[in-house]
Amino acid sequence: MITTFNFTASRWIRFWLIFFCLQTAFPFLSEGYSQSQYQRFQDRLIDHRSRLNPKFKKKIRQKTQYIIVHTSELGLDATLRVVSGGKQFQSGYKTPGGHAHYVIARNGRTYRILDKRYRADHAGRSMWKGRTDISDVSLGIELVGYHTAPITKSQYRSLGMLIRILEKVFGLKDQDVLTHSQVAYGKPNPWFKKNHRGRKRCAKNFNRAKAGLGKGWRYDPDVRAGRLMADPTLVGVFYAPSFKVPIPLAAPREFGSNIISATNSAWAIAGGDYDENTTVYFLPNGRTLPGDRIYKTIGWAHLPLNTKVILNQDVEPAVIQIQAQTPVKIISSNMTAWSHAGAAYQEDTTLYFLPSGRVYPGSKILDWDDLPLKTRMLVGYKGPFSITRTQTAYKIAGQKYKAPETIYYWPGILTTGDKIIDFKDLPKGVQIYLPLILK
Repeated sequence: MITTFNFTASRWIRFWLIFFCLQTAFPFLSEGYSQSQYQRFQDRLIDHRSRLNPKFKKKIRQKTQYIIVHTSELGLDATLRVVSGGKQFQSGYKTPGGHAHYVIARNGRTYRILDKRYRADHAGRSMWKGRTDISDVSLGIELVGYHTAPITKSQYRSLGMLIRILEKVFGLKDQDVLTHSQVAYGKPNPWFKKNHRGRKRCAKNFNRAKAGLGKGWRYDPDVRAGRLMADPTLVGVFYAPSFKVPIPLAAPREFGSNIISATNSAWAIAGGDYDENTTVYFLPNGRTLPGDRIYKTIGWAHLPLNTKVILNQDVEPAVIQIQAQTPVKIISSNMTAWSHAGAAYQEDTTLYFLPSGRVYPGSKILDWDDLPLKTRMLVGYKGPFSITRTQTAYKIAGQKYKAPETIYYWPGILTTGDKIIDFKDLPKGVQIYLPLILK
């Protein structure tokens, strides 16, 4: 027994000595990924720095105290264009770019936008622990996607490794990793009488544990100190139930929806972008208005329920309205799957018609951000139902077979019932899609 114990003990001692030496030489081993995985991640970084707007003035950051995680509220192409080249406003003004250090696509591909030494203009009006303009002391990482849609496993994997690397470079801790929604603050508006938290909504859906991070802050230091009013949405996401400061009740919230309801205000959805001309409101009556026209046109208190809110649109609302009024949606650089379908983008009842001719329900799309432009969509539909000699369009759709909401599909063609002149001349293999709710 003594001999066996000594052998076992010596074996464990050798094991721990080897592990300690490896951990000293390769400190990343203790954090869930091997040294080779970290090296592979860094080797595969896509250098996008050459796309930076030449008007952007590079300024070396004097110190780095935080890492700020964003969701871009755009698709991949638009995200890369905006963070590198700048954001174009309908007024004609364009920012000089340099709005992030890194961008992580939904498949995990990571782009270096700006050298980590330089200041990126990513946090805007911001405050943390009394310090304002957090861009001066932080790195910005954009996750492609929306704050109301899930962040992918691939994004969390790449983000986790990137954060670990940056933490070691700058001597940061997990608690120094914050979201843009946590640090941004806004000026008084219809929902808040004083400066307040909640100007940005991006990265509300960020799960620290999935990125391999420890627990974050249990409270907002600027709200606790009385510098800012609390935002009920962010309190519910980041700090409840430990939050002890009274929460204003004037801004109802419903996490995960872009539809205005009794519990989901324009502020809860869009934050400080609620009155921007790049935020578009689709009213239930079919009318479309940019955020900067709501106050003078109908007033924020009279914005009807079931109004849909879409962020970051840089085209005229009239152009978007055409897409809102037709059942066949088209994916473009401005209108992504999320823009058209909201939270239903991954449902079986959201159908994607790819330019290649393939058709998939939302539940089968692995990465909606990589859907090719000009992909067509139906939201809230069932089918297909195939037309045969005995199964006519009328038998399938009833009196709605000629309706504009009844969709006919054959390779290369996706059209509505009211556009078909001769139903007897339909080619073989035609399929019908019907709305879940018949009008």
